[in-house]
Amino acid sequence: MSANVESMFYVRETPWHGLGVKVAEAPASADAIRLAGLDWNVVQEPVFTEGNEKIPGFYANVRDSDRKVLGVVTDRYRVVQNREAFAFTDELLGEGVRYETAGSLQDGRRIWLLARLPHEYIISGERISPYLVFSNAHDGSGAIRVAVTPVRVVCNNTLNLALSTAKRSWSCIHTGDIKGKITDAKETLFFAEKYMGALGKEFDALRMKKLTDRQVEEYISLLLPGEEDGTKRAKNMQRLQEDMRARYHDAPDLKAVGKNAYRFINAVSDFATHADPLRRSANYKESLFLRTMEGNPMVDRAYQIINAA
Repeated sequence: MSANVESMFYVRETPWHGLGVKVAEAPASADAIRLAGLDWNVVQEPVFTEGNEKIPGFYANVRDSDRKVLGVVTDRYRVVQNREAFAFTDELLGEGVRYETAGSLQDGRRIWLLARLPHEYIISGERISPYLVFSNAHDGSGAIRVAVTPVRVVCNNTLNLALSTAKRSWSCIHTGDIKGKITDAKETLFFAEKYMGALGKEFDALRMKKLTDRQVEEYISLLLPGEEDGTKRAKNMQRLQEDMRARYHDAPDLKAVGKNAYRFINAVSDFATHADPLRRSANYKESLFLRTMEGNPMVDRAYQIINAA
């Protein structure tokens, strides 16, 4: 497993991100928290100088299982334990919720869990399954975040779009009345329902927007601007353009869709989540995984280009 992923499980088929430990069935929270390696707590301890002087107003967030320091925060920071994240999702989705994946990144500094929402949607004749993502940072670097991630079932492609008519995520910082804020987040299901409804209308509109092959070439050039100087960079960009072009023209699951904006968005999403990067960094899969859960910027850019045309 990559160095940036500390622990993680997934259900049944190896997911596109290729990370984690396989389990046969989607587990309930009691098993999921153990399988994900998240059965530990964060305790706050005072911070001292080398001269053993206590530093006022600051605390270290320490993992109780191995005494690892996850981060240093101010005294305004409120801890949200891993079990609270699972309890929140259990209560939100009801008894019997099953988790598809969960885990820990960056030595426990960031954790997430992903659960399938109870209803699937048939949008433009295709099965779209929405997932709820809960992510949290224990090092003080980020907010608590809850997002809805719709997945096109036939090819396991995420189809997050930054819609102007419905938001796809809720977040709050680790200060003030955390319990109250998480209670407010129970409206997540309402905004998820609204988001999926708006997404359906948008998909129908994208299917109606016909594209010529020339327009597709223009949009690919905007997303992946090339160079004509014959350098290695230019050749690499040309390879990426050819990859995206093939995903639009040749993908078997898009053959019957027609030449339209919906097909283009799907091709971009497939490229953004599956294409080999020019450089394979040690943690590129984890970065891509998190980026895709929360909305991939390339897919959002493609959506903006389509709407501006």
